Amino acid sequence: MKLYYVGVLDNSKKPAVQLCAAHELSEFSRFTRNDYGNFMTMISKTVAERTGAGQRQSVTEGDYVVHCYARSEGVAGVVITKDYPNLAAHSVLSKLMDQFLSEVPLASIRAAAKDGDVSFPALNDYLNNYQDANQASSIAKIQQELDETKIVLHKAIDSVLQRGEKLDDLVAKSSDLSAQSKMFYKSAKKQNSCCIVM
Repeated sequence: MKLYYVGVLDNSKKPAVQLCAAHELSEFSRFTRNDYGNFMTMISKTVAERTGAGQRQSVTEGDYVVHCYARSEGVAGVVITKDYPNLAAHSVLSKLMDQFLSEVPLASIRAAAKDGDVSFPALNDYLNNYQDANQASSIAKIQQELDETKIVLHKAIDSVLQRGEKLDDLVAKSSDLSAQSKMFYKSAKKQNSCCIVM
């Protein structure tokens, strides 16, 4: 699970203007990071332009998923992920857009003419803090806790079943030992009956 790109775009204009963005491209080589950054900017603009106001969508491109949430104010939030749950990604987008629209006036958004014209330092915090999808969504966090609990319960049930099998083995061995001791008692009694002690 990884977030590669978090950005806010003005999708009321054609082409869309990337107001602000943050990238996490450390897993790519230094020679290709710029190309990946340009690719992510281009695909985020394309998806933001094609997302209607008030809509959410997730678009798969190769191994990456582009999640977009377009607000009715003409602003869209975009995250690009890999192996990140859709619910968590859209939860991040909702938080991002709420904070962005509360801190940045619409006049500044409309005045932006080129990429990067709007400063929003909290964007880097979103990129860093939500690399773990469980931090983004309380439902995902609860699901992880349920999965961990389920694993513990399965182990407990397996150990109880193994203990039950061991108990069955002990009962069978005990029955065998009891039968053998009865046979020994009978044979010893028979052997002792022929000898009389004076």
